[in-house]
Amino acid sequence: MLKIKMNNYFFKYIILFSLSLNLLSENIGQPGELFAIKVDINNFDETTSFIKINDSFYKLVPLSYLKQGEYVEFNNSRIFIQKKDFGESRITITNNALVNLSDQDRERTIKESSIIKKALQSYSKEMMPKFDFINPVQGIISSRYGKKRFINDSPRSPHLALDIAAPEGTTVFAPEDGKIILIGNFFYSGNFIVIDHGRGLISSYSHLSSVSVSEGDILNKGQKIGEVGSTGRVTGPHLHWTVYYEKVRINPESLIKDGYLKTLL
Repeated sequence: MLKIKMNNYFFKYIILFSLSLNLLSENIGQPGELFAIKVDINNFDETTSFIKINDSFYKLVPLSYLKQGEYVEFNNSRIFIQKKDFGESRITITNNALVNLSDQDRERTIKESSIIKKALQSYSKEMMPKFDFINPVQGIISSRYGKKRFINDSPRSPHLALDIAAPEGTTVFAPEDGKIILIGNFFYSGNFIVIDHGRGLISSYSHLSSVSVSEGDILNKGQKIGEVGSTGRVTGPHLHWTVYYEKVRINPESLIKDGYLKTLL
């Protein structure tokens, strides 16, 4: 009888020990970031995008802000997205027409959202991004990625971009090589530009006072694309900078770190 009890305790201990090892070896990442998984590219077809860091190839997996507390998977790897408190941002807009939309403005925003979604799916498979961004504008960060937003004390969608305040007319630069795939004047974004950097890496620029490029232009890193403004729904001049990877909005501030790709290893 004693022997059976000892075996049961030993069996339970082995299970708990195995679970502990799995937890310790689990991939864990932060929402809004990219997670690098080392791969053997010979095991994948050419439709899957990989990035070479040092002498190895990696798949960069975007960790969605909207999936905090959940797992994402690539091949045989699972990544747990930790929950994170990014703080909150509260703004006041005195023009009620920009907060409680009329039927006409609401219809406009729905059409514009469809246009933007279509652009995000049209990225080039020929261009290869370097993930070596520069800051697109000189200014002061006024609202960071991930903050919970409140407009006139009413909760809104989280702020999944980086706001950089700067004087009207401040030059905005392309942070990396790319191609202009969309230019428009939209209800929320004002004068708006979308750049395709290749293989699912896309960036957008909102509230510009002027645009210096045209759709289809091929850009070099550091090239002027426009100027800071206060068009669209804003409380003052700033650049609203959004970065997408494989249609997931990631943290632009991370991309301007020196040697960004190596920080992922």
